[in-house]
Parts: sequence; C-alpha cells; structure tokens
Amino acid sequence: MTQRPNGYLVGLIGTGVGPSLTPALHMAEGRAQGLDYVYRTIDLDTLQIAPNRIGEVLDWVRTLGFDAVNITHPCKQIALAHLDRIDPAAAALGAVNTVRFTPDGTVGHNTDTTGFAHGFVEGLPDAPVDDVVLVGAGGAGTAVADALLRLGVGHLTVVDVDVDRATQLAAALAERHLLAHVDASSFDKLSVLLPAADGVVHATPMGMAEHPGIAFDPALLHPRPERSLRSDHKPWVADIVYRPLDTALLQAARAAGCRTLDGGHMAVHQAVDAFALITGITPDAERMSRHFRRLVAIPS
Repeated sequence: MTQRPNGYLVGLIGTGVGPSLTPALHMAEGRAQGLDYVYRTIDLDTLQIAPNRIGEVLDWVRTLGFDAVNITHPCKQIALAHLDRIDPAAAALGAVNTVRFTPDGTVGHNTDTTGFAHGFVEGLPDAPVDDVVLVGAGGAGTAVADALLRLGVGHLTVVDVDVDRATQLAAALAERHLLAHVDASSFDKLSVLLPAADGVVHATPMGMAEHPGIAFDPALLHPRPERSLRSDHKPWVADIVYRPLDTALLQAARAAGCRTLDGGHMAVHQAVDAFALITGITPDAERMSRHFRRLVAIPS
C-alpha cells in the first residue's frame, strides 16, 4: 500500500461504536499535528455483519485503503486468527485493539494494557502497589491485570462474579509474571481483601450510563482497624469506566478519603499509544486529555 503524504485513513470496528469519542479524539490530534487524518466508525450492527466475519472486514478495509483500524467489542479476540503478526504483549493477552496494515502484512497490538499503565503512572504517581485487588476478569480486566503486574504489583487478587473465570485469568497471569503472587477470589471475600489492600481497580461495566450502580459496597473502602495494620489506611481506587467520567464508585471513594483514578486516563492513553503506532508520531498526551475531557463533558 502506498502511504499518502501526511494522510491517514483509520477506522473503528465493533458493535455499537457509533457514539464512540475515539474518532473525534484522533482527528483533533491529527489536525494539531498537521496531518490529513480521517477516522471513521465501522459499526457491525448497523451494517448487519456478524462479528465472526472480522477477517473479511479487515480484508475489505485494507483493500479500501485504510492504514489502520482500532478494534473493539466483540472482535478483539476473534481478530487474532486473521493477522499476519501480533505484538508479543497482545499475543500474551489474547486480544488486539489496534491493527496496522503494512507492506509486510497486518500487525496487531494491544494499547488497552499500555494505556492503563501510562494512565496509572500519570494519575496515581507513587501509589503503593504491594497488594492490589482487581474487580472484573473480562477482556478489560485482563489488559488491566497485565499492566498492573508490569507496574510491579507484588500480590494481585482477581475477583469476579464468575470465580472460574477469575481463576483461569489468575493462572494465566502467574505463568507470564513469575515473580508476582496472583490468586483469585470471590465477591464475598472483598470485606477481607479491601481493608488490607493498597488499591483496587474496577474493571466491569457497572457504573456505565447503561449499567448504573456500584459493583461492590463502598463501605468496604472505609478503614477497619481490626482488619488493617493502620487505622487510617484507605486503598486508592481506579475505575476504567469513563462515561460517566465521575462514576458513583469514584464519588463514594472520595467521600471515604481515597485517592482516585478515573477511566479517562486509560481511554486517553490507549488512544495516544494507538495514534503513535499508526502514524509514527508521538502525540501530545496532555492536549489529547484536555480534548477528551471536553468531549466527555458534552451531553450526548
């Protein structure tokens, strides 16, 4: 494929992607970088294309001249079988969210995991990570878990309503991160886990506009001297949900005196990392963050 001078055509493939903020975020940064950067959504629901046809869709968009695509639910894992090469981090996770079309074939990456790691360092600098609880063992939780262990978490406990899924993820993580202690648990153990944890990451859909509520009782965030070494101990709380940006969980965590990290950090930095992969240009992360937060503030 011949690259157009300063020109990029990028897409987002998935179901229900029409309201996504990703196109506006990428195109605004493209303009700021002096690029002719076009980003389009490819909604499989609207097109009435089954997700298991992702291989055909990738062939079509490449033929149409796309330089890259982002891939979201439910195609992040299905797409793996249709790529020529997969970045080691994405291969380990078993999911891709960015695919580049190169002269040597299709290359898959995962910027969800790098995006969370960069966002965590940005938003919770110097946060202790000896003992962390992850709530949610789905696709997002998998990416977050790998990021946490790369950040140096010593003991990670994976909690999910599906304990078998949590157990499987914990086992896979332990195989990749030999120096860390990874185990699985159930929601009814959070009353024991949270008072002793340095922090907790929420990685389920709960709290999204379509799924209001809080995944666990926020009262567990308050210090309990009988279960904590320090009576003033409060875990930091990170949420990957970003619509709304200020979730009920984060509001409750701040009320309990916890440090918090909103989902905007991960959302922005996965886009930052994808933009860099697609263009070879390091974007202005602060500018992208400001633009993202303006977009989130606009009523949909």
